Amino acid sequence: MVAVAKSIDIDALKRKAAARALDYVKPGMKLGLGTGSTAAHFVDLLAEKVRGGLKIVGVPTSEATRAQAEKLGVPLTTLEQEPRLDLTIDGADEFDPDLNLIKGGGGALLREKIVAAASTEMIVVADESKRVERLGRFPLPIEVVDFGLKATTLALEAAIKGAKCSGPLKLRHKTDGHVFVTDQGHLILDAGLGAIPDARILARALAEVPGVVEHGLFIGLARRVILAGSGGISVVERP
Repeated sequence: MVAVAKSIDIDALKRKAAARALDYVKPGMKLGLGTGSTAAHFVDLLAEKVRGGLKIVGVPTSEATRAQAEKLGVPLTTLEQEPRLDLTIDGADEFDPDLNLIKGGGGALLREKIVAAASTEMIVVADESKRVERLGRFPLPIEVVDFGLKATTLALEAAIKGAKCSGPLKLRHKTDGHVFVTDQGHLILDAGLGAIPDARILARALAEVPGVVEHGLFIGLARRVILAGSGGISVVERP
């Protein structure tokens, strides 16, 4: 019973953070719609505003978010039609004091990063459990192609070691035991690195490995984090 109560409390915090993010949404905006449990709350609340007359258009970062938005009546577009967005609202698996992020726990890191980079501003909504002093407690997702997976894995291990990190690389599987495949048809290796000494150095090293499509380090993309904690809602801005 205690575990259930804690789960409900965390979910309530996520919804409060998502509700606060709506304050930054203005009529006529082109929005990036994130993926994950907190972002799902935002889409749900945004749909209520749309039904009330708010005029916006959104670009979803995953097929799951697309399906949710379409079901709730949120108008959608694509980056082909609208290559520049005003604002992206998304969650994060972790964020540090510089508002660097680890994302990709839901497997949508590639689309999430493309959408965030196409936006004038990115706002993260999160509960207080996602705040860390140094990134790495959450396993770092690395999206890779399936061709040459073993060679890519070995090259990644070398790149990670060169960035003064260490830890196992595990191919992500779904709960049914099948290999997880992203919306773009790629695989994900989760790197259990622990504390990352320098996220920028690691990000550059990973990006240079052939076979890597994208990684879950979001450096310098988030401008602010709307943080829901036991003391209420606070807004943390990038230094």
